[in-house]
Amino acid sequence: MLSESEAIAKLVDFLDDNFVKTVESIYHAKGRLVVTGIGKSAIIAQKIVATLNSTGTPSLFLHASEAIHGDLGMVQPDDVVICISKSGNSPEIKVLVPLLKQFGNQLIAITGNITSFLGKEADFTLNTFVAAEACPNNLAPTNSTTAQLVIGDAIAVCLMQMRHFTAEDFAKYHPGGALGKKLLLRVTDMLDRTHKPMVAPDTSIKTVIVEISEKRLGVTAVVADNKIVGIITDGDIRRMLNKTETITGLTAQDIMTKNPKTIKSTDLVSDAFNIMEDFAITQLVVEENGEYQGVIHLHDILKEGIV
Repeated sequence: MLSESEAIAKLVDFLDDNFVKTVESIYHAKGRLVVTGIGKSAIIAQKIVATLNSTGTPSLFLHASEAIHGDLGMVQPDDVVICISKSGNSPEIKVLVPLLKQFGNQLIAITGNITSFLGKEADFTLNTFVAAEACPNNLAPTNSTTAQLVIGDAIAVCLMQMRHFTAEDFAKYHPGGALGKKLLLRVTDMLDRTHKPMVAPDTSIKTVIVEISEKRLGVTAVVADNKIVGIITDGDIRRMLNKTETITGLTAQDIMTKNPKTIKSTDLVSDAFNIMEDFAITQLVVEENGEYQGVIHLHDILKEGIV
């Protein structure tokens, strides 16, 4: 680990105008970014492509050996190509690079040998030289692939800043992840409007208990003319039973809490969670244009993995 961290730290000394021009070239490109490599460098290329795609830079992976056997057709005239190779002299690279130059694509090299065939032929060369691998035999790509990965991440981060790429933008590309749900999922997306608990102000307590039990949300809204006038929780029922000997004659409006905490159906689910957390409650009444829409429960939010 120390060996790899030291190798990464030394990369700063290699950053020059080539890095600036690389980022600007990708940013202003009319086409996509194609990232290619062979062996372990190909695996790093795939990770870099994944990072770029998720952060607003359309990219695709091209395996160097497959490229010279037909997949080169993936590369379009306006595409910028990044070629990753530790030695810069792999046979596949020596075949591929002249073809890319012939096509007129701008070529960026990420290599540990800037005087290699790839380093000399590229329009811009990013130096990822490492003195040795972490491997005890100095054979298995370790420090070198880590250095390649770090340069790829640096390119991605710079492009994010240039594109003013926000957390909201990130969420659009990750709608199934926790962050995507937190920034995109609306209360209306989680509502079950066919089973929303509700009673009228003059509803008997027995009926209120049945409604809370059947809808299984631990709460019911008290509604008049589709407007929310109060809320009754199972806690309210327990407190009432502790205070009175009989429920005969009691109605919903006698025990309801007026002006309950509410949230709009168009608000984010994460906002609903924050309200519940702030007021130590587990349910929120949902309204839209002043009309009752249903109830959102803390358990449903937790199931979505939003927090």
